[in-house]
Amino acid sequence: MDDWQLGLKARPVDPVALAAAFDLDPVETKEVTTAYPALLTPYLHRLLQTASEALRRQFLPDPLELCPDSLPVDPLDEQRLAPVPAVVHRYPNRALLLATNSCAAYCRFCTRKRRVGRRENRLTFGEILDGIAYIAATPQINEVVISGGDPLTLSDSLLGEILQRLQKIEHVTLLRISTRTPAVLPERITPSLAALLGRFHPLYLTTHFNHPEELTLEAREACRLLADSGVVLANQTVLLKGVNDDAATLATLFTKLLHCRIRPYYLHQMDPVHGTGHFRVPVETGLQLMAELRQTISGLAMPHYVIDTPGGLGKVALLHDSILSLGPVVRLQTASGQVVDYPNAQ
Repeated sequence: MDDWQLGLKARPVDPVALAAAFDLDPVETKEVTTAYPALLTPYLHRLLQTASEALRRQFLPDPLELCPDSLPVDPLDEQRLAPVPAVVHRYPNRALLLATNSCAAYCRFCTRKRRVGRRENRLTFGEILDGIAYIAATPQINEVVISGGDPLTLSDSLLGEILQRLQKIEHVTLLRISTRTPAVLPERITPSLAALLGRFHPLYLTTHFNHPEELTLEAREACRLLADSGVVLANQTVLLKGVNDDAATLATLFTKLLHCRIRPYYLHQMDPVHGTGHFRVPVETGLQLMAELRQTISGLAMPHYVIDTPGGLGKVALLHDSILSLGPVVRLQTASGQVVDYPNAQ
């Protein structure tokens, strides 16, 4: 068993121990983790001991997760858009393959907060094969995004098997992996994994860094291994209250990502997920931050500021011609001309 796999087996999950380690209320911690599981890697556990509140807030359970709200559990309507358990087919030419329901660590703002880490939602290898079969039988799909959970929690052999089967599908010409592991389990990015991924060109890997403190020496080394293997790296950042909702933090993050050969790709307006209201930032704030960033950082470091629209209608870039009105409800127009309402943060 590799070191990173031993690290996964050693993850602290006991709420009492978690509360003691981070000076949390044990009763509240147990209540929150009963509703929404908590998980940290040993690496992340060590990092959070001395990290700022901005970093701890992303991973440590908070009683605010249990506050009543009117936000949906499945804001992107993924269940309706799942023709088989392991596939979400939202865009005509692109499909999401859910390769696992597990992550190395659980983010408290997760879009799939309703299902990640729950036994009843575990995916079998047979269901993953059914997903690949659906993609093979749907010729309009030319791009597959492998996500989950986190696909890099799979072994090299299993991940390689999935990639190989997808690459053999003639109409699939582009593969993408979405992962948080360089930020929470950097030792997972081994030379053998980097070499494996490097064999599947064109393969794009989307990292998920939200704060400059996540770009530790270990995380940067993990990204170097991937970049040196020829894997093209892009990053998705989620705009989070109390974490990165100021221009200085985002400017530092995006500039450091470029130095790691990672292109800042998306700044996501956080999906309006039940149990995450305390992380929400008004769209107006995001627009102001983007205006400030344009004055201070390289154009190469500027991401697209986007909303993944409720109801599964896809992403909308927050630009002048896509925003029809601002207020408690933001009215947006998608690329196809559909009008959709997004519940703004207050």
